[in-house]
Amino acid sequence: MMERPRYFTPSEVASHCTSADLWVSFLGRVCDLSPLMSRYQGDVLLLPIMECAGKDISSWFDPKTKDILKFVDPLTCCERYYTPRGRFVHVPPNGPCSDWDSDIGQPWWKDHRYEVGLLSTKTRWIRILNTLTSQEQLLEVCSEETLEEILQRFLRFNSHARSYTWKHQGQILDMRKTLAENGIMDDDLELDQLRLDRDIFIPTILLNFNDDLTEG
Repeated sequence: MMERPRYFTPSEVASHCTSADLWVSFLGRVCDLSPLMSRYQGDVLLLPIMECAGKDISSWFDPKTKDILKFVDPLTCCERYYTPRGRFVHVPPNGPCSDWDSDIGQPWWKDHRYEVGLLSTKTRWIRILNTLTSQEQLLEVCSEETLEEILQRFLRFNSHARSYTWKHQGQILDMRKTLAENGIMDDDLELDQLRLDRDIFIPTILLNFNDDLTEG
C-alpha cells in the first residue's frame, strides 16, 4: 500500500520563513529548502529564494515541463531561464562563467529529497466541540485529509482526542474518510455566491467521551 502524502495549508508553509527554516510551495508541492540554505550559506544566489520564504513560487515554473520558465534571448537567440527576481541557486549563468559548477546533479526544484508533502488545493475551517468540557477549537484543515489526519492536527489541543467518538449531526464519523466523504460538504463557494458570512456556517464536529483515557 502506497503511503499517503502529507498535506499542508498555505499558512503552515508561511510559518517556515527564516533562512534556518525555509519552506516554499510550487506546482502543488511543498519543499523544505533549509538544507539548501545551509549548503550554500552566504551565496548571493540564495537571495531570490530568501525573498520568497514561506510563499508559493509556482509563477517561476512551467506547469507542463515542471521546469523554470524559459524565454528566447533576443540578443543571442538562445533559450534562457526566465528569472526576473535574479538568478538563483542551480540556475546556470547566461554566458561562460569560470566559477559555475555544472556538476550539480538534480537542481533543487527537481530533487524530491526536499519535498515534505503537498499543498492543499482547498483548506477549510471546522469547529471541534468537546461535549465533556464544553471547550471548542477552530481548526484549519486540508480538504484532502482524512478525519484520522485531522485528529493528528487536533492532538496538540487535546492529547486524549482518541478517547472520543467524533460525530456530526448525530452520525458517527468514519475516521478513514475525508470530511466530504463523511457528508460534511464544503459550502464556501455557495456561501460566497449568496454573500453569507462563512464564519457563521463553520461545521461543528462533536467529541463524545468514551470513558477510557488513551495515553497522550
